[in-house]
Amino acid sequence: MGIAELQSYGFLAVTVFLTVILYAYIYHLYKNRKDVDGHDYEEYSNLALHDDIADTLVNAKNRDTEK
Repeated sequence: MGIAELQSYGFLAVTVFLTVILYAYIYHLYKNRKDVDGHDYEEYSNLALHDDIADTLVNAKNRDTEK
């Protein structure tokens, strides 16, 4: 077993390890979409696409309760 074979096994092991870490991080992000207060901030991602003046609001608030 030469150094080239060891390097190829090491490269494969690091690639598999980083792939598992990446998928675990993506799962963590989608599992915990809501913060502590229960707000789901993923709905704000549509603001860049739907920013016309006639589009609906993301969070419609009643003006009477904002005082």
